Amino acid sequence: MDSLALLILPIFLLLSPIGIRKSNASIHIYHNDPFREVGNAYLLSGGSEGLMATPFSSSNHISYIRFENITFWRSKDVADQHSDMEHSSGLVQAIIFEAADRNNIGGSAYGGQRAICCTPDLAKMEGCRQGEVLRRPSATDINWPVVLDVQFSGNSLFTKMDYKEVPITKTGMYNLFFVACDPKLKELVMSGKTMWKNPDGYLPGRMAPLKKFYVFMSLAYVILSIIWFTQFVRFWKDILQLQHCITAVIALGLFEMILWYFEYVNFNDTGIRPVVVTTWVVTVGAVRKTVSRLLILSVSMGYGVVRPTLGGLTSKVLLIGITYFLASELLDITEYVGTINDISGRARLFLVLPDAFLDAFLILWIFTSLSRTLEQLQAKRSSAKLDIYRKFSNALAVTVIASVAWIGYEVYFKATDPFNERWQSAWIITAFWDILAFALLCVICYLWAPSQSSQRYAYSEEVGEESDEEAHSLTSRKGEGDISLAKQEKNVGTNDDFEQEDDEEEDKRE
Repeated sequence: MDSLALLILPIFLLLSPIGIRKSNASIHIYHNDPFREVGNAYLLSGGSEGLMATPFSSSNHISYIRFENITFWRSKDVADQHSDMEHSSGLVQAIIFEAADRNNIGGSAYGGQRAICCTPDLAKMEGCRQGEVLRRPSATDINWPVVLDVQFSGNSLFTKMDYKEVPITKTGMYNLFFVACDPKLKELVMSGKTMWKNPDGYLPGRMAPLKKFYVFMSLAYVILSIIWFTQFVRFWKDILQLQHCITAVIALGLFEMILWYFEYVNFNDTGIRPVVVTTWVVTVGAVRKTVSRLLILSVSMGYGVVRPTLGGLTSKVLLIGITYFLASELLDITEYVGTINDISGRARLFLVLPDAFLDAFLILWIFTSLSRTLEQLQAKRSSAKLDIYRKFSNALAVTVIASVAWIGYEVYFKATDPFNERWQSAWIITAFWDILAFALLCVICYLWAPSQSSQRYAYSEEVGEESDEEAHSLTSRKGEGDISLAKQEKNVGTNDDFEQEDDEEEDKRE
């Protein structure tokens, strides 16, 4: 259901800040990354993350941005132009600023295009130095934004930035840019790394709450698993194929939550997000989402309750499942593997639409099949099964309404926060879909919980209220269990023929 949001969100992804850089981990690594021209400056984005302030009287839990082995390379032609110069030539500046202070970088002399580097007109008005970034002190701290200078010496092809650690004393969304104002440095490239650390570890601020969230989700799945498997073992002789599928979804959900937790723990401790580990996590998640959707689709078709098999629809269901898995896997790999910045890029846009359209198609198919199943049950006057399916329909309706409402909130959230200043609550966007999926799974588990009458009740074809009463008696009156079973055995031939005819008719209608 989470992909419904993707039908709308691509519009807002296009409105996000341009050129925000993705990196391998909270330890941002740069490998011969080129600067690009923006206005009158050459820029390279060094990262963007939400950072918490260092707690007072704390020496172990320190929040900082650290520069290590940062090296700038310029072209040989530019270096040769300074061969006769012994002093410094070519200035590169690193600017760190909090999102709330973004307007303190650069300016416009006469209301025209905003310039990052100081111009002659801005020098007169602002008192800045030409060839350097225009910076105004923050209203809350005159030492911010932080500007670090690096200069080339003489005709040197490269220059290294000194080891530097900038402590974070205020909670906020921080941005790092490397800027060159000298037009001769347009072919500048950079290598090295920066380390962004929160007081509790390397997890970016937007992701940090998810570590605790997945602990609670794991516990929720454990509780559901205990309840389900208790019933499963108790009535294992009467287990339906449908209930095996539900068991698989519960196991996959639990496994996924545990994997996400350990992935975040490793990320928080090391500052590195291993590609292989993260790929495994998102793959399990893609499998879980695919199986969950196929389970809902199969239940809507009446599988395991109205009909013992899907018949000719099996190949179609498997085809849509494989297609959905591939689309979901590619989207999740793009979104999670090798991605760290708190501001998402737009590369995933091309993988969003296929996943969204497949989800929309599945939802349409689910409700169409559910409608036909309800018609069948009404025609056969199967009141007990009809009651179950009506409850299931209500649960799906509530899920869809909640999804649409949340999509509206998510669109509002992203549209009104283009610079991710509300990053501390952004984790809820991701968490909601996991909670909604778990809630729907609990409803399915409740409606189709294992019982002593599962097999007899699921595959018996009742006609009229008398059959419903007989089915209920299997669970409510043990003394009449043998009589009911004898009646079923007596009519088994008639029931099988009727069931086969019904399946063939349903396949034609599908």
